[in-house]
Amino acid sequence: MAVTQDAQKVYEKLFGQKPQPNENDPELFEILQNFIFGQVFATGGLEDTMREKITIAVLTALQTLPQLSSHTEAALRIGVPPLEIRETVYQCVPFIGFPRTLNAVSVINEVFAGQGIPLPLPDAGTAEHARRFEAGSAVQLPLYGKEIQEKFQMLPDPFAQAVPSFLTEMCFGDFYTRGVLDGKTRELLSLCVLASLGAEQQLKSHVLGAVKAGNSTLELTAALVQALPYIGFPYALNALKYVMVLD
Repeated sequence: MAVTQDAQKVYEKLFGQKPQPNENDPELFEILQNFIFGQVFATGGLEDTMREKITIAVLTALQTLPQLSSHTEAALRIGVPPLEIRETVYQCVPFIGFPRTLNAVSVINEVFAGQGIPLPLPDAGTAEHARRFEAGSAVQLPLYGKEIQEKFQMLPDPFAQAVPSFLTEMCFGDFYTRGVLDGKTRELLSLCVLASLGAEQQLKSHVLGAVKAGNSTLELTAALVQALPYIGFPYALNALKYVMVLD
C-alpha cells in the first residue's frame, strides 16, 4: 500500500509537507491518510476551510489535543483566520463544558503564539451581561422555540426556571450571539460536536435547528462525513439517520 496522489496533495496543502512514513505503524497511517485526505476530502462540496473548522470542533470535543495542535496549524496554513479558529473552539463550551474547552484554548493559543499571532485576540462578544437572556432568546426561539422550557418545567423550584434560563443565557446569549461566525456555521459545528459526543437525544433537535439556520441536507451530510474519520462510524451514522428523514 502507498499513499495516493490525491491524499498526498491534500496532506501537503494542509501540513506543508508530504506525508512521512510511520516507522512503527506504517500500514495504519497509510490507511488513515488515504481515507481522510484522499477519500473524505474529495467527497461533498465543503470548502477546505470549513472542513478544518469542523475537524477542530470535533477534536476539541474529543480532547485529542496533539491532533488539535496539528489541525490548528493546518487551518492557519490554508487561510482560516485565528478569530474563526478561536470561535470554533468557544462554540464547544455549551456542549462539553469549560474545563475541556480551556484545554483546547491552551492548545490553539500555543500555536498562535508560536506563529507570532498577538494574544489575546480581539473581543467578539456582542451581548451585554445583563441582556444575555433577551439576546439569547432572539437566537434560540426561531430555531428551537420553547422546547427546553416546556421539557424541564416539572423540575423542583428554583430549577424549573433556572435551568432553561441558564441554557438561554449561556449557550445562546454568551456564545451564539458572538461575532466572527454566523449562526449557520455555529449550528453546523454544534451538530458535529453533538455527533462526536454521541448525544443522540439532542441530535434530532439540532439537525432541525441547523436546517432552520440555513444549512441544506447536503451540507449537513457533508459535515458529518467530514467528522466521520475522527468520531467513528457508529456516532456518524447515528447522526446521519436524522438527516436522512428530513426530506
